[in-house]
Amino acid sequence: MDLLGVLQILDSTVRMATPLLLACLAGLFSERAGIFDIGLEGKMLMAAFFAAAFAAFTGNVWIGLLAAIAASLALSLLHGLASITFRGNQLISGVAINFLAAGVTVVIGQAWFDLGGRTPALEGAGRFQEVTLPFADALAPVPVFGPIYAELISGHSPLVYVALLFVPLSWWVLFRTRFGLRLRAVGENPAAVDTAGVSVVALRFYAVGICGVLCGIAGAYLATGLAAGFVKDMSAGRGFIALAALIFAKWRPWYALYACLLFGFLEAIGNRFQSIELLGIAVPSQFMQALPYILTVVILAGFVGKAIPPRAGGEPYVKER
Repeated sequence: MDLLGVLQILDSTVRMATPLLLACLAGLFSERAGIFDIGLEGKMLMAAFFAAAFAAFTGNVWIGLLAAIAASLALSLLHGLASITFRGNQLISGVAINFLAAGVTVVIGQAWFDLGGRTPALEGAGRFQEVTLPFADALAPVPVFGPIYAELISGHSPLVYVALLFVPLSWWVLFRTRFGLRLRAVGENPAAVDTAGVSVVALRFYAVGICGVLCGIAGAYLATGLAAGFVKDMSAGRGFIALAALIFAKWRPWYALYACLLFGFLEAIGNRFQSIELLGIAVPSQFMQALPYILTVVILAGFVGKAIPPRAGGEPYVKER
């Protein structure tokens, strides 16, 4: 395979990894505060629908992005009310959100557009266009570095660069700020945080709010950056893959980037090589496309080493009187 072929696979890797990375960072903030959220899938799906729907109505992708964030935040608030305010089971709340999003997107989509739950195809200002970085065209003829800069680094949707910037930002917020210290403490020992006079409830709602914003951006990217409209169940299990990547990354931002790139690479390989032979035996195309999901099962089965979640994760906090 020549350099251009390798760069095309890596370019596809970055594109496929972007929604996983945003959802993984969303789960990172939520779970670091002690709120397990398996509703990432539902938030992404709802955000994808509203992003595509409002972009189709207005012809403005930025309005679609805001609608996506608002929809995802609404589901995050619902999850927060169920799991923080009413101290319900966090896993059941997440499952309910996934079911709610899967049904509501199809019903509203059919009512609004009468296209079987889909939205109209987005064009022009209704979707995110590729960004050409400075000097990309001028440097393209330069051997090795030119194609890497022009084909791999340049030419992505703005939300791809936003997602990559969120990695160091998340690391700085969690490990270099007082807010991040308190957020991590809430996930480990909420009673100690409460004793220090800091509101556990407020911090956990901040965490699920950040989770909602990031899931909203992830969903918007799916419908207006990676694709050109919404189709039924277009999140395709990415929320669950993001949770597996989060466990693989041991709840750390930089490791989350590497884990999501790995999943994105497997998806890119599966999409590019529909048929391949190993030792003279043809590998089914379905196996190639299932590679990210197979890795998800392997990670969740515990074959990648021991991953210890936040100690207070999944447990509602009851203030001592």
